[in-house]
Amino acid sequence: MAKEKKKEKKFAKKLLHKYRLVILNEDTFEERFAIKLTRLNVFILTSISAICLVVLTILLIAYTPLREYIPGYSSAKLKKEATILNYKTDSLVRELELNKSYYASIRKVLTGDVATVDFNRDSIIAATQNDIDILQVKTNKEDSLLREKVEKEDKYNLFESAGDRSNYVLFPPVNGTISEGYNIEEKHFAVDVVIAINTPVKATADGTVIFAEWTVETGYVVIIEHNQELISVYKHNSAITKTQGDLVKAGEVIAMSGNTGELSTGPHLHFELWSKGYPVNPTNFIDFQ
Repeated sequence: MAKEKKKEKKFAKKLLHKYRLVILNEDTFEERFAIKLTRLNVFILTSISAICLVVLTILLIAYTPLREYIPGYSSAKLKKEATILNYKTDSLVRELELNKSYYASIRKVLTGDVATVDFNRDSIIAATQNDIDILQVKTNKEDSLLREKVEKEDKYNLFESAGDRSNYVLFPPVNGTISEGYNIEEKHFAVDVVIAINTPVKATADGTVIFAEWTVETGYVVIIEHNQELISVYKHNSAITKTQGDLVKAGEVIAMSGNTGELSTGPHLHFELWSKGYPVNPTNFIDFQ
């Protein structure tokens, strides 16, 4: 026990034993700085410095943007930007898919590579008449007054047409002799109208030009999108007068006829009509004579 007490006293003396730290000028041995230290003071100062350094590091990581540079920590700003970019990517992917579908349908119109459905004008008219008969109901005085009020409002509506869709008339793009008619079996979804070169080709109805470019097989091609999901195609032109996105009226000149393209065998207009993605016989609706 006595030895242990001596050791403890000796250890305490070592901790409290004073040392003098002196900084001298090497040339003149002049004393510049001196401080008295003990081992206990050095231990306490070192411990306090280490604790302060740890606390300061924690504060910097917790409350300053410096934590973003430490591997494993994520930034709230980066998370927000990543979320926004993710939404934008989803929107772009969806828009890209819609554009792909749209261009695929246009490509089908250009190449004629679609499943065909034969439309008969008489059957369509009969079906329309049946629908009209079904919709005919008995009216009363209040109903008649309401109809009259709605008709007066639609009469001066600039954005909606109160006209009957059954009166939708197609304008002949050109007048001439049909050299090759509409033939589903041979996948000729158009009529070829023989006309002189540089004859004006006119729009068959009001619409928007969705394609107006040169193609190797069919020369200058113009495609117009009309109301009621109707598309008209004009091929083998020598020149076009409209560009994509132009609005055209029925009877407006959109191209000049010609004999362009590898598939052309003479001056003529290759004219197609597509309804809801399916080809229809233009002669059922247009008189080319």
